[in-house]
Amino acid sequence: MSLVRCIVLTGNGISSEMETAHACQLAGADEVQTVFLWDLASGKASLDAGQLLVLPGGFLDGDDLGAAHATAIRLRHTQVNGQSLFEQLQAFAARGGLMLGIGNGFQLMVKLGLLPALGDPLGTPQVALATNLSGRFEDRWVTLKADPESPCVFTRDIDQLELPVRHVAGRLIAPEDVLSQLQQQHLAPLLYAHPLTGDVADTHPHNPDGSALGMAALCDATGRLFGMMPHPEGFLHRTHHPRWTREERPEEGDGLAIFRNAISYIRDNM
Repeated sequence: MSLVRCIVLTGNGISSEMETAHACQLAGADEVQTVFLWDLASGKASLDAGQLLVLPGGFLDGDDLGAAHATAIRLRHTQVNGQSLFEQLQAFAARGGLMLGIGNGFQLMVKLGLLPALGDPLGTPQVALATNLSGRFEDRWVTLKADPESPCVFTRDIDQLELPVRHVAGRLIAPEDVLSQLQQQHLAPLLYAHPLTGDVADTHPHNPDGSALGMAALCDATGRLFGMMPHPEGFLHRTHHPRWTREERPEEGDGLAIFRNAISYIRDNM
């Protein structure tokens, strides 16, 4: 079994790197390194040693030009040793690395075209995460159901999750043909669901942003690149849940399963 080395990106408005790094540690990673974006840009740090790269939530560059858009431009055009930072991300994925984008990190992966990565040319954005239909910041807990047929590494053996959302722009929109491909290839591993019936939710508040077909997350065809709007690092222990004093719950919060799946996959396959 391999040693598992995780890299958690930070800087420029990322705001949940500590919780995310803690999640990687709880999930069993052997090494967790928090790397500043500007250290990557200057060449002081690299992605070479990592097997899991996590892009946490926050407000990259203050969401100037739109959520994560300014950072996406920076990654495409910042050169380190003759290679852009975006090309470094592509190389990381090509050698079998796992990548998880949460909230704003999901926005970044979408704007870079890393998700859903349908067809060619890779790196071309194919979906968008637009302003919530409610027109406001949504800070609430949601129920998610997993697609058992998805290739997603991160959601294996997961049936249902409760996780918090906290975003103003998470509404997944795409042309009809792209939405059809996402469904046919099972590239939406997590769907917003009604907490009582388990049915896919298409209306507020159970679908907090109004995402098409209830899609709360995307993966690529390999299942190794994964982005989600809900925050798994926000529910690592039962005391994180708002009803923890009123309901019997396992000690481990639902979100930790996402990280455990990634660590297990790396140990078994890399």
